[in-house]
Amino acid sequence: MKSNRVTELFGIELPIIQGGMVWISGWRLAAAVSNAGGLGLLGAGSMTPDLLREHIQKMKAATTKPWGVNLPLMNPATEEFVKIVIDEKVPVVFTSAGSPKKYTALFHEHGIKVCHVVSSSKFAGKCEEAGVDAVVCEGFEAGGHNGREETTTMTLIPQVRKATSLPLIAAGGIASGEAIFAAMALGAEGVQIGTLFALTEESSASEAFKMRCTTLEEGDTMLTLKLLSPTRLVKNALYCRIDEAEKEGASKEDLLKLVPPGSARRGIFEDDIENGEVEIGQIASAIKAVHPVAEVMKRLVDEFHTVKEKSANF
Repeated sequence: MKSNRVTELFGIELPIIQGGMVWISGWRLAAAVSNAGGLGLLGAGSMTPDLLREHIQKMKAATTKPWGVNLPLMNPATEEFVKIVIDEKVPVVFTSAGSPKKYTALFHEHGIKVCHVVSSSKFAGKCEEAGVDAVVCEGFEAGGHNGREETTTMTLIPQVRKATSLPLIAAGGIASGEAIFAAMALGAEGVQIGTLFALTEESSASEAFKMRCTTLEEGDTMLTLKLLSPTRLVKNALYCRIDEAEKEGASKEDLLKLVPPGSARRGIFEDDIENGEVEIGQIASAIKAVHPVAEVMKRLVDEFHTVKEKSANF
């Protein structure tokens, strides 16, 4: 993989960014990805302000490589998170679930690079207007909270590429060197990977979560909760209750009762894989074992170079 605008922007060796996933992306995972040449991200969405500060400080002790924090902007603690990120001199912030306009200039004043996650070419254009440094276009194959448009990654990349001149990172359904090559062929300059890193040894997810997700088959995850915030979930007892309620015309209030606060924590972090939200991407069906991050990163690079050599004969 050659140096490009993404590697130069973040000061990393490989254009591979780890998703900042709730209950999964703690300092061990993020440090492992950064130490392997990518960009590790702490997932602030499931942290308290004090816990975020703790993970930031542990991150500083665990790596000298570039890293960052993912901030969902709709989080009630966002103002506190922003202050901590600035106070702790975090080098990179990935924002999502909200408008990047509010904090981008402030982050830039403190030398922090900003990347925003979008699910459409329309919002990619707005990111450029907001002054962010790069954009992630995420297809609906991705796990967890997702775009309402249900646009696939391979459809989205070229459309976003036309809509913005910013460095472009592709996400959703990417878990192999071949997929990285395909994303770059369509115009991406880097990739953000969630599911594959969620199922590594360093991930904070529970062992029950990892075991369940490595046994999934095609079609075992579905995008649901579209009246609230579209979320890709594993088909379990909770999903079946949600699906039945949605088919019966459940209101937002009805759905909120089915997924009270803490549902994602229970499904991802606390072993309740039947009645918690088990959030994972479609590509989980291709992942059958849990490996260390360093091994995963080496495999991604090897696969990328193999398919690149083969492409010379296309």
